Amino acid sequence: MAIEVKLPKMGESVAEATITKWLKSVGEPIAEEESLVEIATDKVDSEVPAPASGILSEIFFQEGDVAQVGEVIALIDDGLSDSSGSSDQNSSVKEDDPIPPSPTPTPTEVPFVGQESLSGKPNPSDTQIKDSALKEKSSKFFSPLVKSMAKKENVSLSELEDINGSGKDGRVTKADMLVYLENRGSASKAQTVAASQDKISKEPEPNIVAKPKVAVSQTEERQTSKKSYPDNVEVIEMDRMRKLIAEHMVESKKTSPHVTSFVEADVTNLVKWREANKQAFFDREGEKITFTPLFIEAVAKAIKDFPLVNVSVDGTVILRKKEINIGIATALPSGNLIVPVVKKADMLNLTGLAKTVNDLVKKARENKLKPDDISGGTFTLTNVGTFGNMSGTPIINQPQVAILATGAIKKKPAVIETPAGDHIAIRHMMFLSLSYDHRVVDGALGGSFLRKVADYLEQFNPERKV
Repeated sequence: MAIEVKLPKMGESVAEATITKWLKSVGEPIAEEESLVEIATDKVDSEVPAPASGILSEIFFQEGDVAQVGEVIALIDDGLSDSSGSSDQNSSVKEDDPIPPSPTPTPTEVPFVGQESLSGKPNPSDTQIKDSALKEKSSKFFSPLVKSMAKKENVSLSELEDINGSGKDGRVTKADMLVYLENRGSASKAQTVAASQDKISKEPEPNIVAKPKVAVSQTEERQTSKKSYPDNVEVIEMDRMRKLIAEHMVESKKTSPHVTSFVEADVTNLVKWREANKQAFFDREGEKITFTPLFIEAVAKAIKDFPLVNVSVDGTVILRKKEINIGIATALPSGNLIVPVVKKADMLNLTGLAKTVNDLVKKARENKLKPDDISGGTFTLTNVGTFGNMSGTPIINQPQVAILATGAIKKKPAVIETPAGDHIAIRHMMFLSLSYDHRVVDGALGGSFLRKVADYLEQFNPERKV
């Protein structure tokens, strides 16, 4: 029986993924939970495990193709007979596929229904197609996504075959289709204009004074040449992840009106407690305890006090999140950034937070994060103090509405208030900065929440048991 391998859900805002590498070939055996294919999204590179043991019988997307979440990307034959007597392969075809493939499809069969020519005139056999399925043969392989786009845009098989694909072995990808459809519209318009001009040229020319032709500016022409740079600069092309990060940051600024508030906190008690207990913690748990889980603990407590910071926005609707899932911005060796998520942070004790944080950071730096590890975040923490920075104005991680930056901890002279009077002492001080979405978080809420985080850090019990 054929088992469907579907592209898994990979986060709140992730709808598609690029197939980057198949780890198994058709005909090869695979074990349940063994990695089958590598995929890439705008947030993380990951692997999809096999849902069952068997033989990889069919692949529907090639390397470089883009698949939507929930789409069937492959079939695995588990060697068991199908009691229903019908092929499972038929169930893998989406409803918007024009014609279901036969039980033993070949990559050369590309079904199209009700196709129209480039001129917009229907094919003579369209009325027959409505009553019976028509399969056209092609020497090229087209993914289900490409076929679906072709059907929706009335792209004929002959047109599809003429497209120069940029995928592996010249296969047509989603990007190729988008470029073709854009140019196709321009081509159709150009043909219409050319036909009109030809018609005008054949009519008797009226006795009028000819007007000079208006030259088309170069900015209106489609630029196809690559931009050139001076010899005294080094050109570094962004990698895929950096391009996606850049796009995500720009979209966040476009989406949310950012406001940033600052507060300085005295974290002397917290620093002294960690210094006194970090070795005992490591001996007992086998884990290092950094400042990050201590910060997360304070943030989770403050979110419970001010739950309207733990929301997202959908148009004019505010979605208050019942879970407190805190993302931790993590720098990768490549220089890129990723945000793994500590799920239900308010439900974990300090030991649980420390182990979870260490595990996520380790997996991030080894490129072993799973889609679930970076999904579902409701608030983000970024520790700019790691790089010696005093403070920062971080960009909100959409669709969240706030992000907290923790600065470097520095010894400073500070005024200490005591019953005996004020005096100056050397204290461990740090800046906290909160960027928030002013559509739903006003200064009173943002400032109060930030002050509450600082209060929890300042009130840390130095006698706390490990």
